[in-house]
Amino acid sequence: MEQKEKELQPQTRAYTVEEIATVLHIGRSSTYTLVKKGYFKSVRIGTAIRISRKSFDEWLDSLEL
Repeated sequence: MEQKEKELQPQTRAYTVEEIATVLHIGRSSTYTLVKKGYFKSVRIGTAIRISRKSFDEWLDSLEL
């Protein structure tokens, strides 16, 4: 995808489990555990789980890394 096309695409308001795993450099099962424990807001749509971008970003910012 060209850079110009990427700039035109709107930012999504939700992450997938795979995207969270990539950001945190952890496995999918660890990500599912974080979702299950309720560290950030998520919603299940059928079999898919979507994590609120705002909720995840706030949670990540609150960690003292």
